[in-house]
Amino acid sequence: MHMKASGKQLGPKNIPVTFELEDPASLGQSEKSVTVKGALGQSLLELAMENNIAIEHACGGVCACSTCHVHIDAGDEAFNEPEDEELDRVEEAPGNDFSSRLSCQAKIQSAGEQITVRVPAWNRNAVKEVPH
Repeated sequence: MHMKASGKQLGPKNIPVTFELEDPASLGQSEKSVTVKGALGQSLLELAMENNIAIEHACGGVCACSTCHVHIDAGDEAFNEPEDEELDRVEEAPGNDFSSRLSCQAKIQSAGEQITVRVPAWNRNAVKEVPH
C-alpha cells in the first residue's frame, strides 16, 4: 500500500529537516544525508515521500504498522506528542528507543529547531507492491 497525498493546505516550506540514512543504498538513495524544507503540519513521511526519500510505509501511513519507524535525533520539541496508538506500534519496531517515532505520525508543529531524522538501515520492505 502506498500513501496518497492528504490534500490539506500547509504553510510555507521553510523548516529545514535533515534525513540521515544509515544505509542509503538499500533505500535506493545515493546520498547519506539529505536536507529538505518542510511545512508546519506536515508529517515526516509526507516530507520524505515528497522529496523522493524512501521510507517504507506498508500500511499507507495510517499508524497500523511500524515500517515507517525513524529516530528523531535532534529537534523532537518541534513535533506533536505521540499518541498511545503510535507508542504501541513503535514498540513493535526493531531498534526502538526514546527517540523513536513513526514518520507517518510525527508532524512538524513549530519552527526554529534543528531537526535531524535518522532512517534505520532495516527500514525497507523486501516485498513491494507496484503503485497503481
